[in-house]
Amino acid sequence: MILWLDGAHGAIENMRRDSRLLEAGAAGRAFPAVLRLFRFHPAGITLGNSQDSAAELDLPALRESGIEWASRPTGGRAIWHDEEWTFSLRAPLGAAGWASSPSAAYERTCLLLAAALRDLGVPVELSAGTARGVGSPRGTDGAAPPCFASTARHELTLGGRKFAGIAQRAVRDTLLQQGSLLLGPSHLELARWMRVPEERRHGLRAALARSACDAGAHLAADAPLESLAGALAAHLPGVHRVVGDEGVALLDGEAPGG
Repeated sequence: MILWLDGAHGAIENMRRDSRLLEAGAAGRAFPAVLRLFRFHPAGITLGNSQDSAAELDLPALRESGIEWASRPTGGRAIWHDEEWTFSLRAPLGAAGWASSPSAAYERTCLLLAAALRDLGVPVELSAGTARGVGSPRGTDGAAPPCFASTARHELTLGGRKFAGIAQRAVRDTLLQQGSLLLGPSHLELARWMRVPEERRHGLRAALARSACDAGAHLAADAPLESLAGALAAHLPGVHRVVGDEGVALLDGEAPGG
């Protein structure tokens, strides 16, 4: 596996890089698994690839404030990206791949993250999931509940609340997972930018605060990506690290130095 410590980019560039990783893997060439670690700067929003931005977000307010948003190549729902560690994993599926199926890959990734986070002093657990998260499905008056409003099976929790938001997509036996690990409470800022009636914003923010938990009691909100990279590498024998622009060749499916 290649561990790519990619630094910080805006929402559009981060999603462009992950889309290119998926496209390169789905092109049919043999490729290594790539675990990309990154952050968002400036802060921004991503939506699941099936979401309608006009239905989910207050687009005029975002334009006026100069806040970037982008659609993810994976599914899921809206996320505000700021005080977090963010990752993407592109990997082959199958007998010799990361896992035999997307569901098995999801569990394996969360087990890896849990082991690394516990090494860093964050006592995360794997969730059994809930039948229904906080909030209701989108009606005619606004956006769907955000990503951090509910917990799925095998997702990471902290203190009984959702800690990681992870979405995935498989194309031609190529898997892409994308995930956000909360380091601070800034994910609550999403409520300000959702397309909901003004009288619902306070309730939405409160619901997010009840359903999600950040690692602020264990890690600083600006904890360096290098800390996560080191903890993950300890559980990935033979991992090859690349940093920053060294990893750009991976976007076109090349091995490091290839």
